[in-house]
Amino acid sequence: MLQKINLEHILFLDIETVPEHPSFKDLDEDKKELWTHKSQYQRKDDFTAEEFYERAGIWAEFGKIICISVGYFKNNGSNRAFRVTTFYGDETKLLTEFKNLLEGHFEGPKYLLCGHNAKEFDFPYIARRMLINGIDLPLKLNLFGKKPWEIPHLDTMELWKFGDYKHYTSLKLMANVLGIPSPKGDIDGSMVREVYYENNDLDRIIKYCELDVVTTAQVFLRLRNENLLNDHEIISV
Repeated sequence: MLQKINLEHILFLDIETVPEHPSFKDLDEDKKELWTHKSQYQRKDDFTAEEFYERAGIWAEFGKIICISVGYFKNNGSNRAFRVTTFYGDETKLLTEFKNLLEGHFEGPKYLLCGHNAKEFDFPYIARRMLINGIDLPLKLNLFGKKPWEIPHLDTMELWKFGDYKHYTSLKLMANVLGIPSPKGDIDGSMVREVYYENNDLDRIIKYCELDVVTTAQVFLRLRNENLLNDHEIISV
């Protein structure tokens, strides 16, 4: 049961990704051909490979991570706090810093990672980009040989499915139906590439990513039928 999990043993996270290069023209000829082949079924005849490259950030082979936001509960006596921080900048650097956090503060079988649709996106994306950047996988992301019940991952979307494998529910929709106040962000996921490459405003993206981490934690609290976090309980570090 979710209620038996110690909240302080969960690291909530979210990532933001963009195409690895600003435009299709920046790719070498081999990568252009590979992208054309990779994207042909998704874009079909509606877009050329060049036009569709704006969406390349969703594939780890053609995208990159620009920030990883994390949040964790810390209780001091009767005071509950949820601390949020972000790793950002150079991809190799931010991935290394994230790995150091896992191995320094969230190591051991009792600790879990949690995100929304993270089993399908965030966790494998981080693992692939670590390998591409020559970084050894931390145990929390190295799933080879592990049985399903040994995998230390939670996914709020999976928890909401209740076994219905066809059901996709966005974080925004889950927050709405569970009565969680909508975070007041000024961008959404479809705007991240533009804000990063055209507006050069990483701070806006970080704020958006951190709001999603807080919302994921709020959803998890509601799934446990616990009180939501108040603004004063959320601390940026």
